[in-house]
Amino acid sequence: MRWPVVKRYLLLACAIACFTSGISGIGHAQQYPVRPIRLIIPGGAGTSGDIGGRLVASELAKQFGQQVVVDNRPGASAIIALDLLARAAPDGYTIGNTPFNLITNSFAYAKLPYDSTKDFQPIIWSSTTANLLAVTPALPVHSVKDLIAHARTNPDKLTFGGGGSGSSMHLSFELFKSMAGVRIHHVFYKDVMPAISELIGGQIHMVFANVLPLLPHAKSGKVRALGVSSLERLPMLSHVPTIAESGLAGFETTPSGGYAVPARVPRDIVLRLNASINKALHVPDVRSKIEAMGSIVAGGTPEQYAEHIRKEREKWGPIFKMAGITPQ
Repeated sequence: MRWPVVKRYLLLACAIACFTSGISGIGHAQQYPVRPIRLIIPGGAGTSGDIGGRLVASELAKQFGQQVVVDNRPGASAIIALDLLARAAPDGYTIGNTPFNLITNSFAYAKLPYDSTKDFQPIIWSSTTANLLAVTPALPVHSVKDLIAHARTNPDKLTFGGGGSGSSMHLSFELFKSMAGVRIHHVFYKDVMPAISELIGGQIHMVFANVLPLLPHAKSGKVRALGVSSLERLPMLSHVPTIAESGLAGFETTPSGGYAVPARVPRDIVLRLNASINKALHVPDVRSKIEAMGSIVAGGTPEQYAEHIRKEREKWGPIFKMAGITPQ
């Protein structure tokens, strides 16, 4: 067989193979999912991310007719969970609840096992929330102004408990210290829940945490809520002022979260997940429970979430420098 003829046969075979592959890929996407999906959540049981993630997982299971298995991987400022997500097969069967740390870890850590700008494909921006500043009732303070005055007269004697470096709790604390001009010792915890337990027990003096895990303890008097990190008061804690209106004008930390998959997951699967999670977030019962945690439901397209992440990185990079947080 002459070479031009061989070449034509090879080109024809290649074209048939590509066409067949394309048909197979389309069929696979239309059938997705055909087996259980794993949802990686970087927080422990009872955290806002865990509760919100389980609400979404339940709705996805109803839509897909497949089990959505929650895999809690707390600790290390979500590095454990995000690294697991980045290394997962890009087939759409592993999705991740992406916390504020997806944005901030690159400023908090000199070396990460994943590339936050290349290893993930955004699905959807799910919500934005506020943190609550609370103290042990044993501390003789009843307002943010009281706390600042007490900390200034007792430098290095008060303790703050929070999540890992770069978490929204950590950043809220560092920004508070910087703007208030106080020196407070930071005690790091694997997760915010142990910090709250030790606050209730009186082992530490204060925490910044999402509203949900603190709310029952604030209502019962086991902790004292002093201020919220958003620019507006929260409906479920309307008597608690914002930190900005309590003497630190302009103070605001409103961490956001969403969902993502590993890079290279097929576009049509990403769009399927986006549509399904959008639908789940706007189920009235799901929406009301998320809002009861002090969060605002977002939603939107993968592109909108990607743009939000980009803008948040531009926003928080300078704040890390202002607060004097250097990469570990």
